[in-house]
Amino acid sequence: MPLSVVIPTLNAAGSLPGCIAALAGLPGEVVVVDGGSGDGTAEVAARLGALVVRAPRGRGKQLAAGVAAARGDWLLLLHADTVLAPGWAAAVYPFMAAQAGAAGYFRFRLDGDEPEARRLEARVAWRCRRLGLPYGDQGLLISRALLDEVGGIADLPLMEDVDLVRRIGRGRLMGLEVDAVTSAVRFRRDGWWGRPVRNLVCLGMYFVGVPVRWIARVYG
Repeated sequence: MPLSVVIPTLNAAGSLPGCIAALAGLPGEVVVVDGGSGDGTAEVAARLGALVVRAPRGRGKQLAAGVAAARGDWLLLLHADTVLAPGWAAAVYPFMAAQAGAAGYFRFRLDGDEPEARRLEARVAWRCRRLGLPYGDQGLLISRALLDEVGGIADLPLMEDVDLVRRIGRGRLMGLEVDAVTSAVRFRRDGWWGRPVRNLVCLGMYFVGVPVRWIARVYG
Protein backbone atom coordinates (compact mmCIF):
# COMPACT_ATOMS: atom_id res chain seq x y z
CA MET A 1 0.00 0.00 0.00
CA PRO A 2 1.96 3.05 -1.21
CA LEU A 3 -0.20 5.83 0.25
CA SER A 4 -2.90 6.20 2.89
CA VAL A 5 -4.91 9.42 3.10
CA VAL A 6 -6.06 10.01 6.69
CA ILE A 7 -8.98 12.40 7.16
CA PRO A 8 -10.25 13.32 10.65
CA THR A 9 -13.93 14.29 10.62
CA LEU A 10 -16.58 15.82 12.83
CA ASN A 11 -19.94 16.61 11.22
CA ALA A 12 -18.36 16.82 7.78
CA ALA A 13 -21.04 15.08 5.70
CA GLY A 14 -21.36 18.14 3.47
CA SER A 15 -17.69 18.66 2.65
CA LEU A 16 -16.32 15.12 2.73
CA PRO A 17 -17.64 13.98 -0.69
CA GLY A 18 -15.73 16.75 -2.47
CA CYS A 19 -12.56 15.97 -0.53
CA ILE A 20 -12.71 12.27 -1.40
CA ALA A 21 -13.80 12.83 -5.01
CA ALA A 22 -10.59 14.79 -5.63
CA LEU A 23 -8.64 11.66 -4.65
CA ALA A 24 -10.18 9.54 -7.43
CA GLY A 25 -7.70 7.08 -8.89
CA LEU A 26 -5.60 7.00 -5.72
CA PRO A 27 -3.46 3.83 -5.70
CA GLY A 28 -3.93 3.43 -2.00
CA GLU A 29 -6.62 3.92 0.60
CA VAL A 30 -8.67 6.63 2.25
CA VAL A 31 -9.08 6.35 6.02
CA VAL A 32 -11.78 8.53 7.58
CA VAL A 33 -11.54 8.88 11.37
CA ASP A 34 -14.81 10.09 12.79
CA GLY A 35 -14.95 11.77 16.18
CA GLY A 36 -18.64 11.19 16.89
CA SER A 37 -20.46 13.06 14.13
CA GLY A 38 -24.21 13.48 14.38
CA ASP A 39 -24.82 14.18 10.70
CA GLY A 40 -24.08 10.79 9.17
CA THR A 41 -20.48 11.56 8.24
CA ALA A 42 -19.32 7.99 8.92
CA GLU A 43 -22.07 6.57 6.72
CA VAL A 44 -21.19 8.99 3.91
CA ALA A 45 -17.53 7.96 4.16
CA ALA A 46 -18.40 4.27 3.99
CA ARG A 47 -20.58 4.81 0.90
CA LEU A 48 -17.67 6.59 -0.74
CA GLY A 49 -15.44 3.57 -0.19
CA ALA A 50 -13.34 4.85 2.69
CA LEU A 51 -12.20 2.77 5.61
CA VAL A 52 -14.06 4.23 8.59
CA VAL A 53 -12.40 4.35 11.99
CA ARG A 54 -14.07 5.76 15.09
CA ALA A 55 -12.04 7.59 17.72
CA PRO A 56 -12.58 9.99 20.62
CA ARG A 57 -13.14 13.56 19.49
CA GLY A 58 -9.98 15.63 19.09
CA ARG A 59 -7.89 15.99 15.98
CA GLY A 60 -4.72 14.62 17.57
CA LYS A 61 -6.49 11.49 18.83
CA GLN A 62 -8.29 11.02 15.54
CA LEU A 63 -5.18 11.40 13.40
CA ALA A 64 -3.23 9.00 15.60
CA ALA A 65 -6.03 6.44 15.34
CA GLY A 66 -6.12 6.84 11.57
CA VAL A 67 -2.38 6.42 11.23
CA ALA A 68 -2.54 3.27 13.37
CA ALA A 69 -5.26 1.81 11.14
CA ALA A 70 -3.66 2.85 7.85
CA ARG A 71 -1.52 0.42 5.85
CA GLY A 72 0.47 2.86 3.74
CA ASP A 73 4.20 3.44 3.90
CA TRP A 74 3.32 7.07 3.18
CA LEU A 75 0.61 9.11 4.85
CA LEU A 76 -1.28 12.16 3.66
CA LEU A 77 -2.99 13.95 6.54
CA LEU A 78 -5.87 15.94 5.09
CA HIS A 79 -8.79 17.99 6.40
CA ALA A 80 -12.31 17.08 5.31
CA ASP A 81 -13.02 20.56 3.94
CA THR A 82 -9.89 20.61 1.78
CA VAL A 83 -9.95 19.63 -1.89
CA LEU A 84 -6.68 18.88 -3.68
CA ALA A 85 -6.39 20.45 -7.12
CA PRO A 86 -6.23 18.25 -10.25
CA GLY A 87 -2.73 17.02 -10.88
CA TRP A 88 -1.90 16.48 -7.23
CA ALA A 89 -0.68 12.93 -7.90
CA ALA A 90 1.90 14.19 -10.41
CA ALA A 91 3.53 16.14 -7.57
CA VAL A 92 3.00 13.64 -4.78
CA TYR A 93 4.42 10.47 -6.27
CA PRO A 94 7.78 11.87 -7.41
CA PHE A 95 8.11 13.40 -3.95
CA MET A 96 7.46 10.00 -2.35
CA ALA A 97 10.07 8.41 -4.60
CA ALA A 98 12.79 10.94 -3.80
CA GLN A 99 12.13 12.56 -0.43
CA ALA A 100 11.74 9.86 2.23
CA GLY A 101 13.51 12.09 4.74
CA ALA A 102 11.24 15.09 4.18
CA ALA A 103 7.59 16.03 4.50
CA GLY A 104 5.54 17.93 1.94
CA TYR A 105 2.68 20.39 2.18
CA PHE A 106 0.37 21.94 -0.40
CA ARG A 107 -0.20 25.54 -1.43
CA PHE A 108 -3.01 27.15 0.59
CA ARG A 109 -5.97 28.37 -1.46
CA LEU A 110 -9.48 29.44 -0.49
CA ASP A 111 -12.59 28.74 -2.53
CA GLY A 112 -13.76 32.36 -2.44
CA ASP A 113 -13.30 35.05 -5.08
CA GLU A 114 -12.96 37.89 -2.58
CA PRO A 115 -9.81 40.06 -2.67
CA GLU A 116 -9.44 39.30 1.04
CA ALA A 117 -8.99 35.63 0.16
CA ARG A 118 -6.06 36.40 -2.13
CA ARG A 119 -4.43 38.59 0.52
CA LEU A 120 -4.81 35.87 3.14
CA GLU A 121 -3.28 33.31 0.77
CA ALA A 122 -0.28 35.59 0.30
CA ARG A 123 0.19 35.90 4.06
CA VAL A 124 0.04 32.12 4.46
CA ALA A 125 2.63 31.68 1.70
CA TRP A 126 4.93 34.11 3.53
CA ARG A 127 4.44 32.25 6.82
CA CYS A 128 5.35 28.94 5.20
CA ARG A 129 8.33 30.35 3.31
CA ARG A 130 9.86 32.41 6.11
CA LEU A 131 8.74 30.60 9.26
CA GLY A 132 8.33 27.03 8.06
CA LEU A 133 4.82 26.77 9.57
CA PRO A 134 2.28 25.20 7.25
CA TYR A 135 -1.04 24.46 8.95
CA GLY A 136 -3.16 21.33 8.77
CA ASP A 137 -5.49 22.78 6.13
CA GLN A 138 -2.57 22.57 3.68
CA GLY A 139 -2.28 18.81 4.12
CA LEU A 140 0.89 17.02 5.19
CA LEU A 141 2.58 14.27 3.18
CA ILE A 142 4.98 12.26 5.31
CA SER A 143 6.52 8.81 5.30
CA ARG A 144 5.58 6.54 8.15
CA ALA A 145 9.27 6.14 8.93
CA LEU A 146 9.76 9.90 9.37
CA LEU A 147 6.56 10.24 11.38
CA ASP A 148 7.77 7.50 13.71
CA GLU A 149 11.20 9.12 13.91
CA VAL A 150 9.77 12.44 15.15
CA GLY A 151 7.48 10.78 17.69
CA GLY A 152 4.15 10.46 15.88
CA ILE A 153 1.11 12.65 16.37
CA ALA A 154 0.61 14.23 19.77
CA ASP A 155 -2.62 13.71 21.69
CA LEU A 156 -3.73 17.32 21.39
CA PRO A 157 -7.24 18.63 20.68
CA LEU A 158 -5.75 21.64 18.90
CA MET A 159 -2.37 22.76 17.53
CA GLU A 160 -1.43 19.18 16.69
CA ASP A 161 -0.39 20.39 13.23
CA VAL A 162 1.95 23.06 14.59
CA ASP A 163 3.37 20.61 17.11
CA LEU A 164 4.12 18.10 14.37
CA VAL A 165 5.74 20.47 11.86
CA ARG A 166 7.93 21.92 14.60
CA ARG A 167 9.22 18.44 15.39
CA ILE A 168 9.78 17.69 11.72
CA GLY A 169 11.79 20.90 11.44
CA ARG A 170 11.84 23.63 8.83
CA GLY A 171 14.73 22.03 6.95
CA ARG A 172 12.68 18.89 6.26
CA LEU A 173 9.50 20.65 5.09
CA MET A 174 8.98 21.18 1.38
CA GLY A 175 6.19 22.98 -0.44
CA LEU A 176 4.40 21.13 -3.25
CA GLU A 177 3.30 23.20 -6.26
CA VAL A 178 -0.30 22.06 -6.02
CA ASP A 179 -3.26 23.91 -4.53
CA ALA A 180 -5.11 22.63 -1.49
CA VAL A 181 -8.42 24.44 -1.78
CA THR A 182 -10.10 25.00 1.56
CA SER A 183 -13.54 26.32 2.42
CA ALA A 184 -13.63 30.03 3.21
CA VAL A 185 -16.77 29.64 5.35
CA ARG A 186 -15.06 30.20 8.68
CA PHE A 187 -13.30 33.34 7.42
CA ARG A 188 -16.55 34.80 6.12
CA ARG A 189 -18.23 33.92 9.41
CA ASP A 190 -15.51 35.15 11.78
CA GLY A 191 -14.13 37.93 9.59
CA TRP A 192 -11.24 38.08 7.13
CA TRP A 193 -9.13 39.70 9.83
CA GLY A 194 -10.90 38.32 12.90
CA ARG A 195 -10.21 34.65 12.19
CA PRO A 196 -6.52 35.07 11.23
CA VAL A 197 -5.89 37.31 14.25
CA ARG A 198 -7.50 34.75 16.53
CA ASN A 199 -5.33 32.05 14.96
CA LEU A 200 -2.25 34.20 15.51
CA VAL A 201 -3.16 34.76 19.16
CA CYS A 202 -3.58 31.00 19.60
CA LEU A 203 -0.20 30.39 17.96
CA GLY A 204 1.46 32.90 20.28
CA MET A 205 -0.16 31.29 23.31
CA TYR A 206 1.12 27.91 22.17
CA PHE A 207 4.68 29.14 21.72
CA VAL A 208 4.80 30.63 25.22
CA GLY A 209 3.54 27.39 26.75
CA VAL A 210 -0.13 28.09 27.50
CA PRO A 211 -1.98 24.75 27.98
CA VAL A 212 -3.78 23.70 24.83
CA ARG A 213 -7.09 23.31 26.66
CA TRP A 214 -6.99 27.06 27.37
CA ILE A 215 -6.01 27.86 23.79
CA ALA A 216 -9.05 25.90 22.61
CA ARG A 217 -11.32 28.35 24.44
CA VAL A 218 -9.83 31.26 22.50
CA TYR A 219 -9.88 29.38 19.19
CA GLY A 220 -13.62 28.78 19.44
